[in-house]
Amino acid sequence: MLINLWSISCVSPMLAMTRTMSLTCLKQWHVTSTSFSAKSFCSAPQSATGLRVCVVGSGPAGFYTTDRLFKAYGQHISVDLLDRLPTPFGLVRSGVAPDHPDTKNVINQFMEVASDHRCNFLGNVTVGKDVALSTLQQLYHAVVLAYGAEGNKQLQIPGQKLAGVLSAREFVWWYNGHPEYANLPLDLSKIQSVAICGLGNVAVDCARILLQLPERLASTDIAEHALQQLKSSSVKEVHLIGRRGPVQAAFTPKELREMLSMAGVSIHIAPEMMKVTPVDEAEMKATRMKRRVYDILSKAAQKPADRKVLIQQARQLHLHFLRSPRAVKDSGSGHVAGLELETNALQTSSDQTSQTAVGTGQMQSVAAQLVLESIGYKSHPIEGAPFDDKHGIIPNK
Repeated sequence: MLINLWSISCVSPMLAMTRTMSLTCLKQWHVTSTSFSAKSFCSAPQSATGLRVCVVGSGPAGFYTTDRLFKAYGQHISVDLLDRLPTPFGLVRSGVAPDHPDTKNVINQFMEVASDHRCNFLGNVTVGKDVALSTLQQLYHAVVLAYGAEGNKQLQIPGQKLAGVLSAREFVWWYNGHPEYANLPLDLSKIQSVAICGLGNVAVDCARILLQLPERLASTDIAEHALQQLKSSSVKEVHLIGRRGPVQAAFTPKELREMLSMAGVSIHIAPEMMKVTPVDEAEMKATRMKRRVYDILSKAAQKPADRKVLIQQARQLHLHFLRSPRAVKDSGSGHVAGLELETNALQTSSDQTSQTAVGTGQMQSVAAQLVLESIGYKSHPIEGAPFDDKHGIIPNK
């Protein structure tokens, strides 16, 4: 049986009936509390009546799924967690900002699951390459696809292939020490301005890391290669760019407040960008978090710039609402030099319940030697599993 992570409740106890399963040998990285050691693992039923489940992906979804299975089936189940990387924990390890250690504490809960005798972690295993999905379906009573969304949505504008245009995910994996991105072609000593497209928490994390004082990051678990680059960084300004207004921004109050309160950083928000429509007001009335985000932004927009800070050539953070990137500017040598932005207006639907960003034709430019795309993620298909190419997801019935 093939299921996605949202359909785990459909694993019926009837599947725990005796069945003949062929042996297959995989390469396992056995996780312990102190080290990882490679060993050969042969997948076979541990008992004649035990339910065997394979969970593809060892991030939060994979571990929460495994924990739920253990609670539902007790000692009558065993779970193999597969991951293409040699280490578990997914985005908790590679996606959470290094200056947010409390968020990573959930790893302690995952370690309890990983150390359970009913759980086996098999790293360095890529489904579709090292082992076919069809093979897993023959070996297990159920296969759960919980491998997340490792692809990135792109701007789809002219110049997006220029050197210096990266996904925010790549940048995050770089400063978190992801093994595949430690050598990302990035030299912050040659970059003065960065444009980040997107108004979510990932974009906020990227802006904060770029503008934060390196000494405040030194005590975190940030990757050493990233810390050294940040110490020699020439970045003086970061532009956060969103196609809709402040009410529709996706970042959360805590992360926004943290970013806006960084020492030595001047905040720039044009007051006219904070104007709201009746639909905006309705959105804020319906969702308390939107109201909190708007109030924080509004207060920052009204606060006068600190002249002393500006004189000391402080780092600057610019928030641009109602702006859509239309082209990446070429420096003339194949490297990004900036972004062309179109000013948007919010067009209200006929039923007065929603708004769409519509271009006005008015253009402006933002200088940047690095552009980070942070406009969402999409999953990738695994051969043998249904896939919705349009939305980049596995269909969820």
